[in-house]
Amino acid sequence: MASHILLINCPDQRGLVFKITGVLYQHNLNIISNGEFVERNWNHFFMRTEFSGAFDKEKLLLDLTQALPEGVDIRLTDKKKKDIVLLATKEHHCISDLLVRFAFNELQANIRAVISNYDVLQDLTRKFNVPFHFISHEEKSREAHEAELLHTIQIYQPEFIVLAKYMRILSPGFVSNFSDCIINIHHSFLPAFIGANPYAQAYDRGVKIIGATAHFVNNNLDEGPIIAQNVIPVNHTHSAREMAQAGRDVEKIVLANALRMVFNEQVFVYRNKTIIFD
Repeated sequence: MASHILLINCPDQRGLVFKITGVLYQHNLNIISNGEFVERNWNHFFMRTEFSGAFDKEKLLLDLTQALPEGVDIRLTDKKKKDIVLLATKEHHCISDLLVRFAFNELQANIRAVISNYDVLQDLTRKFNVPFHFISHEEKSREAHEAELLHTIQIYQPEFIVLAKYMRILSPGFVSNFSDCIINIHHSFLPAFIGANPYAQAYDRGVKIIGATAHFVNNNLDEGPIIAQNVIPVNHTHSAREMAQAGRDVEKIVLANALRMVFNEQVFVYRNKTIIFD
């Protein structure tokens, strides 16, 4: 039997778990897994429940809304693969990792297309029978380039856009079309070394760890809600080039881990923070 995922966040109060599970019981639904968390600084409650059974969606949502505090946010979704579009520039490591995972059914998503502002990755992408769109940014205003980009993305109606080393800053106007639906992999352990040339910055500072950060994109450069991070040790014997190579390996892992959690509906975005049930 198909399973469904219920995501609830609302102001905290006594008895919320009892009320939610009680409504599910009244609808003759079986809970497969459940997790809850209270952010005490905000007095805010979060709960993720996976369940199975046949139900009337509108009636279930109505009963939950009536049982829970004012201001409750409820999301109800089937457990299914997400449709995504990848944006890339020239670097191959993240996009190739995702294409391989997609080809072997290890990615909880359907890669509908790859879009790039260079044609470098075209041959690679087409080996996986995924449509590739080359949309050059040269001799165009940012507005014109983004309009063309947006038009192409809308053909595929993706649920998420993944910036797999897409090395262009997206405007607030573009981002506003995909609130909390654009995921970026950043080549350092944010908030350290934001912007360009992070490994050169790290090398110059003599850092002892390097890392990567996957985050949602908002209107502040590299400051969106963080989904996943990881680090590896380095030392003074590593050149900037060696650090960059090691960093690319971390980036692949962090991005894949972040996407797994997002696509499995394990991530809440609240204010500029994520609450993750992993």
